Amino acid sequence: MRNKVGALIALMALSVPAAVQAEDQYKLLVLAIPNKYHYEYIPIARDSLEHLGKLHDFSFTWANNTSVFDGDLSQYAAVMFLNTPGEELTPAQRARFEEYMRAGGNAIVVHRALITPPGEWAWYEKMVGRSFVIHPMVQTAVVTPTDKGFPATYGLPDRWVWTDEYYVTANPYKVTIHPVLNVEESSYDPTKIWPGQVAKPMGREHPVAWYHAYEKGRVFVTTLGHNGEMYRDPRYLDHLMGGIYWTATGRGQLP
Repeated sequence: MRNKVGALIALMALSVPAAVQAEDQYKLLVLAIPNKYHYEYIPIARDSLEHLGKLHDFSFTWANNTSVFDGDLSQYAAVMFLNTPGEELTPAQRARFEEYMRAGGNAIVVHRALITPPGEWAWYEKMVGRSFVIHPMVQTAVVTPTDKGFPATYGLPDRWVWTDEYYVTANPYKVTIHPVLNVEESSYDPTKIWPGQVAKPMGREHPVAWYHAYEKGRVFVTTLGHNGEMYRDPRYLDHLMGGIYWTATGRGQLP
């Protein structure tokens, strides 16, 4: 009798559709278009995201052009602009993305995706929450969590030695953001830049990652992630995964 029950259970398991057995928690759209300064990261980032997806039960559509924005965006829990700014979208695609956010969609903005021509698409700049001004040369610095209750900080130490482009940003639209990581300007030279350019310190408050609400959705922004090897780094991936998790689900944040 026991053998018959076991066989019946096994048969029932086989009859369950594979799609149900392996159902993902959510799905992302990842836009990653090669550009002059950011292209070598693409195969590394894709491989790392595939690993994170298998580990954390989510899936994604990887797009190297914007035609995917002509389709149904409602299937995605979040859209990730991975080193690819919104200026790549056509006017019609921009309108579709705005509709997606107004319907409760969510967005993740990574590094170069923050940089867009001032005033060209003000809605996108407001969604990001800050506007790019300039960045000094790549340098090693100390990054510190400013909100230890946010998932994008959970895998990071209190003082994280990290090497990156530390963007100088402005807030022309007076958007309120919630910083989660800050870079200590005393730990690097915020004025070190190429001849003919000028970079000025931002001061004590220099956020390099933040979140906020926009339209009816959630937005997570990290200015970190300049070179390809970063997308292999466990701590950086913990940081990125924490942002993905919160943006896609709205969960994991301490009160």
